[in-house]
Amino acid sequence: MEKDVPIVVVKEVGKSYGTVEALKEVSFVVERGEIFGLIGPDGAGKSTLFRILTTLLLADKGTATIGGLDVATEYKQIRTKVGYMPGRFSLYQDLSVEENLEFFATVFHTTVQENYDLIKDIYQQIEPFRKRRAGALSGGMKQKLALSCALIHKPDILFLDEPTTGVDPVSRKEFWQMLRNLREQGITIVVSTPIMDEARQCDRIAFINHGKIHGIDTPERILQQFASILCPPSLEREEVRHETAPVIEVEQLTKCFGNFTAVDHISFQVNRGEIFGFLGANGAGKTTAMRMLCGLSKPTSGIGKVAGYDIFREAEQVKKHIGYMSQKFSLYEDLKVWENIRLFAGIYGMKEQEIERKTEELLDRLGLASERDTLVKSLPVGWKQKLAFSVSIFHEPRIVFLDEPTGGVDPATRRQFWELIYQAADQGITVFVTTHYMDEAEYCNRISIMVDGQIKALDTPARLKQQFGAETMDDVFQQLARGAVRKAD
Repeated sequence: MEKDVPIVVVKEVGKSYGTVEALKEVSFVVERGEIFGLIGPDGAGKSTLFRILTTLLLADKGTATIGGLDVATEYKQIRTKVGYMPGRFSLYQDLSVEENLEFFATVFHTTVQENYDLIKDIYQQIEPFRKRRAGALSGGMKQKLALSCALIHKPDILFLDEPTTGVDPVSRKEFWQMLRNLREQGITIVVSTPIMDEARQCDRIAFINHGKIHGIDTPERILQQFASILCPPSLEREEVRHETAPVIEVEQLTKCFGNFTAVDHISFQVNRGEIFGFLGANGAGKTTAMRMLCGLSKPTSGIGKVAGYDIFREAEQVKKHIGYMSQKFSLYEDLKVWENIRLFAGIYGMKEQEIERKTEELLDRLGLASERDTLVKSLPVGWKQKLAFSVSIFHEPRIVFLDEPTGGVDPATRRQFWELIYQAADQGITVFVTTHYMDEAEYCNRISIMVDGQIKALDTPARLKQQFGAETMDDVFQQLARGAVRKAD
């Protein structure tokens, strides 16, 4: 095919699920060798479009071609020419790193050796862990393995659906450098991302919302044109003062797994109503530390008190006095909205009459009254996230632990989520939050940054930026995380 002919041509593609129109007459082209971004809020139609272009879903109307081949009738040939990383890692969790790679090579009738040069720079970073199960890898390592698997058959074009969700800022920068290197080797890349700094690294971006493409242009023009959705203004907050008695006290807390020290003698305090950011690269020890504080894992040594209870001796009391929301939404997908609320309220020991009254209040406040009988799996990601947070503080705990609660969510929805966090903090609930979004770090009262299992920095965002001579929290994070010795494995 001639070099100046577009590699992707989409004409008036439409797709409906029952009465819901996921895509409405979508049209665009992608030129060979470019990085083309697809940007839009949750539920805009991005993943549906990716599935159609990778021949996993048939459009109801319109046409689409990849390299001149029709996605509906020539799908077998197309599948040999495309690589695809879906939103959730396309890996077999129980297979090892090398078994995953060999499996994908076999599917495409090739071998790892035949195309090793293409993936060499990426795969070498995870090769020391080739015998490890994929499910036991960190987010950054999974991402590199998934990209290697998508590339092993030497595709002409890569489709990446939010590939850096749940990955720390340092690993994200490395990933985008990999994409630029792949483009130099002639591979076209189509990528969706909720992170606007990543969108700026594309050659062009298309803004999609409610199933329609509203504009295609350079990143700066699109981000300026649709700033209210893609780049909402920072939150302003007039902080409510509470008494400063600590509700979390940690002294020399340590957790070892055999000879490996995951958390290495950390000490800090968190006060009532404080929003405390707990940051670190993948593998730094954040999740292990949080599991200890939540009473889910016993420390090897050291002291920890949460809501006045000892995390070693009184773990069950700790669990009763906290709320928790994991990065994988802590809701039951096959239960209705109201059933999820009732279930968790019952687990926390609330009385029936109180549950009924507060359920109605919560549904009204979230604007979900009309969705009370909807199955949670049918809700948009942003709604699930707000519901999960509200459920985690439904019993009015003293502390709520949030483990990367906004991963993969668009900027406007993330801002709304932080409004809920501010409301909780103003009511005196302490918020202990991990995040990989450095703009969110700016919203915290204080931040700690872990490196190699130790807390290397702890202060307000303003003082940390001053201390490290940095303009943004991202700069502070990069300076510290790049000094890590151990790998995010």
